[in-house]
Amino acid sequence: MKLQHQIVLSIGSNEGSRLENIQKCIQLIHEEIGTVVKVSKLYETPAWGFESDAFYNCALLLHSDSSAQKILNQVLKVEKQLGRIRLNQEGYQARIIDIDLITFDDEIIISEKLQIPHPLMQNRNFVLLPMQDLKLDWKHPELNKTVPELIAISPDESVCKVVQDLKSPLQDIPLEKFNYISFEGNIGAGKTTLVHKIASDFNAKTVLERFADNPFLPKFYKDQNRYAFPLEMSFLADRYQQLADDLAQFDLFKDFIVADYHIFKSLIFAKITLAEDEYRLYRNLFDIIYKEMPKPDLYIYLYQNTDRLLQNIKKRGRNYEQNIEAVYLEKINNGYLEYIKSQSDLNVLIIDVSDRDFVKKHEDYIYILEEIQKKIG
Repeated sequence: MKLQHQIVLSIGSNEGSRLENIQKCIQLIHEEIGTVVKVSKLYETPAWGFESDAFYNCALLLHSDSSAQKILNQVLKVEKQLGRIRLNQEGYQARIIDIDLITFDDEIIISEKLQIPHPLMQNRNFVLLPMQDLKLDWKHPELNKTVPELIAISPDESVCKVVQDLKSPLQDIPLEKFNYISFEGNIGAGKTTLVHKIASDFNAKTVLERFADNPFLPKFYKDQNRYAFPLEMSFLADRYQQLADDLAQFDLFKDFIVADYHIFKSLIFAKITLAEDEYRLYRNLFDIIYKEMPKPDLYIYLYQNTDRLLQNIKKRGRNYEQNIEAVYLEKINNGYLEYIKSQSDLNVLIIDVSDRDFVKKHEDYIYILEEIQKKIG
């Protein structure tokens, strides 16, 4: 799983409706570049380095798995969308919007078009003061100083006044309202990838299924009749033990937890794979365990059609999965949908992601967050 980068952007505007320019810019960045996780207060600052109207400035923390150069290219496109025209003339000019890439994790990047950290950040209060609002655990990798320490020695004597608070796009999606959210889906639906991403963006604890450690799984795909019962029993035991262990570490009333499975999936798969007499025995054991398990506050099922699932399975390249048949995936999907219909006391959200790629396309990830927002709203 590729970790997301933590990126700080500085935004400024001193032409037109400055507040509206800043707000539109934040929203475009969130929709088209990466997840805007935090936003600073809005500051008014005298023009720096030239005579002009005062600027509105802010900083934001961005999560993205893109490279620094790609982020820079995307930022320039957003500036253009908002009407910025970069002129080939020396010195500073007034501008409707200005976006600077300030930091990219703890990296030092020096290229013809990009320098990270921004080479002038330590000399600019309109960058440092908003960045301090973000409360980051970050030190300048070259100067070895925190943001408060940089402010203390900044040579900039200009006065930056706080104008107002700014709203982060994630404030409209209060996932923390649900202490425990379970994401489910068929084999290859991408639930684990999504859970990692949401946990990073919303500062959540994760409970992740340890399916890769099951020694019966490769054997099952070679000989289902022989290995179905030991596979399902081992899955049930492992899921129960893991949930009991992992959830015991957290406070279900205070912590925000996201899981990439719900223990009821054990029964769904068992019903498909086991013979009738084996399933009856399995169901008796499952019912005893299920009563003890905490239920998620929100159960999200990621639906994907069978063709897309097969493509995803092939792409991720696990050898023991390559012979999975379409009919097996369809049975699993039907099993999930039957389970969802039967659970009147379960808070369920079904999201069709068949035509979406929330790994490569940020707008598809935002679509999922918006669907969750509608459910909460």
